[in-house]
Amino acid sequence: MSTSSNPLRDALDRRLPRIAGPSGLVIFGVTGDLSRKKLMPAVYDLANRGLLPPGFSLIGFARRDWENEDFAQIVHDAVKEHSRTPFREEVWQQLVQGCRFVQGDFDDDAAFETLKSTIQELDKQQGTGGNFAFYLSVPPKWFPKVVQQLKKHGLADQKEGSWRRAVIEKPFGHDLASAQELNKVVHEVFPTEEVFRIDHYLGKETVQNILALRFANTLFEPIWNRSYVDHVQITMAEDIGIGGRAGYYDGIGAARDVIQNHLLQLLALTAMEEPASFDADALVAEKTKVLGAVRLPKDLGKETVRGQYAHGWQGGEEVVGYLEEEGIDPNSKTDTYAAIKLEIDNRRWAGVPFYLRTGKRLGRRVTEIAVVFQRAPHSPFDHTATEELGQNALVIRVQPDEGVTMRFGSKVPGTQMEVRDVSMDFAYGESFTESSPEAYERLILDVLLGDANLFPRLKEVELSWQILDPIEQYWESNGKPASYPAGTWGPVEADEMLARDGRSWRRP
Repeated sequence: MSTSSNPLRDALDRRLPRIAGPSGLVIFGVTGDLSRKKLMPAVYDLANRGLLPPGFSLIGFARRDWENEDFAQIVHDAVKEHSRTPFREEVWQQLVQGCRFVQGDFDDDAAFETLKSTIQELDKQQGTGGNFAFYLSVPPKWFPKVVQQLKKHGLADQKEGSWRRAVIEKPFGHDLASAQELNKVVHEVFPTEEVFRIDHYLGKETVQNILALRFANTLFEPIWNRSYVDHVQITMAEDIGIGGRAGYYDGIGAARDVIQNHLLQLLALTAMEEPASFDADALVAEKTKVLGAVRLPKDLGKETVRGQYAHGWQGGEEVVGYLEEEGIDPNSKTDTYAAIKLEIDNRRWAGVPFYLRTGKRLGRRVTEIAVVFQRAPHSPFDHTATEELGQNALVIRVQPDEGVTMRFGSKVPGTQMEVRDVSMDFAYGESFTESSPEAYERLILDVLLGDANLFPRLKEVELSWQILDPIEQYWESNGKPASYPAGTWGPVEADEMLARDGRSWRRP
């Protein structure tokens, strides 16, 4: 028999995707929106792309009184409505064989025993090898209870040759103290390397492209520093209100909901030094250095702004203000808009402000990172020739229309010497034939593979809260949010904050 290796299995061949080994996923809170619109369709899309093992198993855990067939029907309907790839009956038939449902409350011991026997049954029938990830798609107040129940019933035990992992959705606490408390509870049950905190932003192709853009090209790195960059703006704008999330959102607000995780992660990726390699530990080491070097402004009154949307017009429809939303206390001081200025105390970024802003009911839905460069130190053109010339900028669009835009000056055709801004665009949809996978596809596959590259670690979460906590405490005891009409780009106070620095917000 020949001992030559299979050439189709060459480690250097990039065409072969990474495929998960024998495993299963348990979703707590399987009846919720996240599970229906994102998690179940992502599992199906992975199966459809051939990235899940043949015996993959999906267990739903919730209060509903369902049979396995009812659960399979719910998954089927969610997949048909929300999946990214076309529905194929043969893929579905294989997936449905591993679908099970366990009914019960989180403090119901009998239900967790049923879950245990269901997992053992699937090990035998489907060949999952004892490898299960527990996805906590539940309100954060239930995290400790579910994790302790998993421990009590031996479901979290790491047996020889198999793994058990916990997947936690944000928010990771509501301040530093609660985050530390939560982490303590989770890490008492699961080892650090088996806890995956999901920030779905990090699963987006464009976010990963920040690293490719910076470190795979020689074009940008020489100018990616204080000598050339004037400032950086990171924006996440939504055009919707709070919808039916009053119970979750009131008391949390925009800064805790978005800045603490998404925007500070984007800041860390934009500002970090080149990692030694692209593995999880090396990435975390560099991101942690950046977050540890972030400095808050001295005057929080002038360099931070919070707002609340008021009655206005959005997309041709009249909409109510935040305080008139159903279920919201008319005296609520919760922010639906937040803008803050941060600096990074290191050699690369000293003196370069990073402006972060997020809000609901803004002009349009967009997430982008704009690196704005300094003006040319000497201009041989007279003022009238360049009055329409702005600053060079590199804009990374995370959503929608993912891509990168470069803005620079060009001569306007004609006999006059007139220079004006033009844009050069790269769009994912036009440059690549395959569509980007949903963030949750990538992240669920990474959990099953045990690849922690795109998941924020404990230290990053704690550093992020250390940055935001003093701002939240200042807001708590000083005044109330500024008002802005729905459909605009936020309160005038936010424009004034940049105007004091001689700058202005980009219109995305």
